[in-house]
Amino acid sequence: MTQIARLALRRLRLPLHTPYRLSYRTFTEFEPFLVEVEDADGRIARADAHISPGSSAETREGGWAHLTERLPRLVGMEPEAAKAALLADFAASKVATTAAVVALEILADDPLATVAAPADLPLLTPIGALQPADIEREVEQAISAGFATLKIKVGKDLEGDLVRLGHIQRAVAGRATLRVDANRAYDRDDAIAFARRADPDGIMLFEQPCEADLWDDNAAVAAVSDIPVMLDEPICTMQDIERAAGIPGVGFCKVKLKRFGGLQPLADGIRAIQGAGMQAVLGDGLGSDLHAWCEAAVAARSIDNAGEFNGYLKMTGRLFAEPLETERAVLHLDPGPCPALDPARIEAATTQHVEFR
Repeated sequence: MTQIARLALRRLRLPLHTPYRLSYRTFTEFEPFLVEVEDADGRIARADAHISPGSSAETREGGWAHLTERLPRLVGMEPEAAKAALLADFAASKVATTAAVVALEILADDPLATVAAPADLPLLTPIGALQPADIEREVEQAISAGFATLKIKVGKDLEGDLVRLGHIQRAVAGRATLRVDANRAYDRDDAIAFARRADPDGIMLFEQPCEADLWDDNAAVAAVSDIPVMLDEPICTMQDIERAAGIPGVGFCKVKLKRFGGLQPLADGIRAIQGAGMQAVLGDGLGSDLHAWCEAAVAARSIDNAGEFNGYLKMTGRLFAEPLETERAVLHLDPGPCPALDPARIEAATTQHVEFR
């Protein structure tokens, strides 16, 4: 394996078609970090990951500082040694580190960075409308477009959330499966009240009711909920998966590439979830088309439910030279390595750029 000759770090600005509302923030654009690695033979690989302010303690400023300090040390290393050096300090900045590690995995032709056989992966879509007439219209559009799994954000207003969920269930009328996501926004009492009062009809899971570090609160919700609970933000390590498996009522774990430190750790985490008798849900709804492809390449080997790697559908542009093939709410992957990116599109999206040789 040849040595690393150059690394580049970019901050991108990727505008969205419409604002994307979460309980803790509304996004009008994604701003991922993109890491580019070139070896002594001139081979180039790229990967990106989006630090979502408010989702965890990791900040964009901290992630940028983390990489600008550590990437220069990798010049002259072989990819495996560089990965080990980055992962030794993974906890200090998980998302930023993952972007660099995945770029190295792609450069090293890791088997997980290649799609082995053609794959068709169903995607979900969020329902963001608030008023009954708008809800009916958005649900019909989603179902007409082929989506069989819809995501509902709750957590700001218990009573309003229950009313809105009822409107959505009536509009769906059994034609799609629902995933309800509180994004950590409920306190313990409201989360328990939601779990007890929500009609479970058609709902697959109740995602992350309370703050990520409040394991006891989330366990209390899971204990009374007729809807299986899914933990999301707390799931970053094998220890987290083991802890989740010991909580009655937790039936799902959500995993995202950007929190696991690479393609191989992600695949290992999915196997651990499934081995513990839970189901794994995969995907970052705030990711680019490049990040979506990386997650989908792993999902094609291990996941049998709708992917949440749908951020690229929210973007007005793309990073790949050719768009991901998506038809009737299904992402199609052709066999082979990561598709080619468009350098001009990357350059146009870049708002900050540094290089190390």
